[in-house]
Amino acid sequence: MKTLLKSLKITLVFCLFFSVFYVLVLWLFAQVAGPNNGNAEVVTLNGKVVGAANVGQSFTKDIYFWGRPSCAGDGYDAANSCGSNKGPTNPEYLAEVETRIDTFLVHHPYLTRSDIPAEMVTASGSGLDPDITPACAYIQVKRVAQARGLSEETVKDMVNKSVEKPLLGLFGTEKVNVLKLNVALEKAK
Repeated sequence: MKTLLKSLKITLVFCLFFSVFYVLVLWLFAQVAGPNNGNAEVVTLNGKVVGAANVGQSFTKDIYFWGRPSCAGDGYDAANSCGSNKGPTNPEYLAEVETRIDTFLVHHPYLTRSDIPAEMVTASGSGLDPDITPACAYIQVKRVAQARGLSEETVKDMVNKSVEKPLLGLFGTEKVNVLKLNVALEKAK
């Protein structure tokens, strides 16, 4: 009986430790070491919050850069974050990709099918990617410039300024945050 009581006490101590103290330690660490005091980085325009920088947004107008397609329910609904679980030979998946390619070509008539980066027509694992590669941004420059009445050089320069380099020059790849780039475009007009 003493052994059982001792085991119960140890179990309760560990439950308390891991359910309260451990979470508190992680939260405190995020407050000190994390960017933005452990909170999501929000993007503002004219003093109003327009989104979180670490979650993809749905942009479909020609005046905006488009992010990677999402398979998370309706648009970029974070409550439905998931992959599609459809393999690369699934007929439904292939039909979705073909539809995305056709739509992309309608809005980018200066491109051929082979010019379109795969990430612009395939959804990510989470369905919420906020970033695209610089190559995906550069192929959209002409469309965005024409739609906004700006020179391609001006828009390309904005993309260049939006490219985020890998951490310490080693970890990760170059990327462009679509929401931040679109907000920069809005601020420039």
